[in-house]
Amino acid sequence: MKNVSQNELIKKFFVNHKNRDIEHAEVVDWLTYEYKKITGNVFRDPDRGIRKLHQKGFLIKVRKGVYRYDPKVATKKALDNFTQKQKDDILKRDGYKCVICGKGINDGCELHVDHIKPRDKGGKSTMENGQTLCSQHNFLKKNLNETETGKKMYIRLYELAKKENNEELIKFTADILKVYDKHGINGHIVWKE
Repeated sequence: MKNVSQNELIKKFFVNHKNRDIEHAEVVDWLTYEYKKITGNVFRDPDRGIRKLHQKGFLIKVRKGVYRYDPKVATKKALDNFTQKQKDDILKRDGYKCVICGKGINDGCELHVDHIKPRDKGGKSTMENGQTLCSQHNFLKKNLNETETGKKMYIRLYELAKKENNEELIKFTADILKVYDKHGINGHIVWKE
C-alpha cells in the first residue's frame, strides 16, 4: 500500500482540473475512491480537507459546494493580507465598532478587520475593501457570504417592521428584497411579502 496524504490527494485533483468550477460531490466521490484504491483505507472527512484548502487560499469557493483551483490566485493569496497599519487605520476609521451591529471592545466584542470582497474572490487588501466586524458577524459572513448575510438581515428587518406596523420600513426592506429577487441573487433564501 502506498502512503499518500489526504491533503496531497485533494491538491492533486484540483491541480489536474485547474480553472474549472467543480461540484463538491464530484471531488468527494473521486477522493474516496482514489484514496481507498491507493492506500486501502477510508478517506474519513474529505469535506474538512477541501474547506481547509479553501481557508488557506489554495481553492476559491465559487458558491456553496463548488470550488475552483486557479494557480494565479493560489500563489498570490499570502500576499493579500492587511498590514498591521492598515488594520489599525480601518479600526480607527470605523470607530472601533462592528459596521453591522455597532458593538465594540467596550461591549465585550472581539473585533476583526475583514475584506468586504473576499480575497478568494479577488478582493484586495486596501482601505476601501476593509471593514471592522465583530467576531459573530465575521463568522456569519464567512459561513454564508456577503449577499446571503445581507438578504437574511433584510428579511429579519422586514419581519420586525411588519410586527411593529412600520409602513415606511416595510416598504424600504421589501424594495431591497425585490432587488435580490429581480437579479436572481440568493434565490434559495425565501421571503414572503
